[in-house]
Amino acid sequence: MQHGSASHPLSRRAAITGIAETPHVRGTQIPLMQMIATTSVHAIRDAGLRPSDIDAVIAPPGFVGWDEVAAHVGVTDVRYTAAMQIGGASATGALLTAAMAVSTGVANHVLIPIGWHGYSAIRSRADALPSKRRFQAAFFETVRNYYGPYGLRSAPYWYALYLQQYVDRYAVPWQATSEIALAARRAAAHNENAYLRERPLGEDEYLASPMISSPLRKLDCCLETDAAAAVVVSAADRAADGAHTPVTIAGVAEGHAHPADEITNRSDMLMLGLANAAPRAFEMAGYQATDMDFFQIYDCFTHVVLLQLEALGLADRGEAAALITPGALDPGGAMPLNTHGGLLAQGHCWGMNHVVEAVRQLRGTAGTNQVVGARVGVVTGYGDLGDGSIAVLERGVG
Repeated sequence: MQHGSASHPLSRRAAITGIAETPHVRGTQIPLMQMIATTSVHAIRDAGLRPSDIDAVIAPPGFVGWDEVAAHVGVTDVRYTAAMQIGGASATGALLTAAMAVSTGVANHVLIPIGWHGYSAIRSRADALPSKRRFQAAFFETVRNYYGPYGLRSAPYWYALYLQQYVDRYAVPWQATSEIALAARRAAAHNENAYLRERPLGEDEYLASPMISSPLRKLDCCLETDAAAAVVVSAADRAADGAHTPVTIAGVAEGHAHPADEITNRSDMLMLGLANAAPRAFEMAGYQATDMDFFQIYDCFTHVVLLQLEALGLADRGEAAALITPGALDPGGAMPLNTHGGLLAQGHCWGMNHVVEAVRQLRGTAGTNQVVGARVGVVTGYGDLGDGSIAVLERGVG
């Protein structure tokens, strides 16, 4: 139950006023900066603003700089910049930085774009254009020097180090991860921007998918897609004049596992940064996890969804699988989850597509996937090797 307006100085001082995203595709020939700039302009227009109204830019992690974004979009008076370096937690984590900027008066309207050639440049491909940009993260040095010699050269192998421990310790049933994958496909079927919108999934196909690194089957893994998305965050007192019902940032936080850049030396390999962040965000917002009308959970892998549900406080360690019953994750179910298809079925845009979908749900414009009466929901981010971010979003008055 909500306890009224929270007293935290950031709570409800900022709102998401504009959103936009591209379709998720594979093999685009559109340059990355063009994808990001076009999507940014659409988000600004969606907010009822002009590029000249934007006075802060939070740059995408690892690909382009704030100055490139400002120059291509037409932002002429940049008062504040920042860059997120927490991988898939960056999109949701950027909402914290934006909320701080507008609540303190440093900025009025913050542009947060993200985009990448996640399919056509993430690996070496014969058909990739020379201009396609690749991502380089600091923890890759750890991977190169300590994991690589053992053959652990990509995300499924790094994550399997602790996900197999999770499955073994708590006897996590495959039926739970299967239902997460199946529910994502059902949601994607009604999302015109989803890469797998025309690819339904059944349990037999899930079980037949090859094992990549136990316990991860191919269909437990998120997609590689080319895409871009952007949001505009405005000061709450300016959001009411926007083109849409504002979506208020009621609570927001980030947290990190320790050590942040590797897994095997942690005292608790199953401890996520989200477990530290979630209590702060819910306290800031004046809500509990059980109050949420929907859950947009960063789904790089199905098993990571289970761990995050536990980190949110919805279940004790090892017990999230009991929440995943047939139909529970659908828009009309008990726990609507990733109602756009998520990274598993819409595509991978660093979780910004999760934020975009949350805003649509709270505006009431999610179409067939609309959660009836949605008033408050949560978005999580999961980055690198355990970085966590969370935003509790609330339908505003407008």
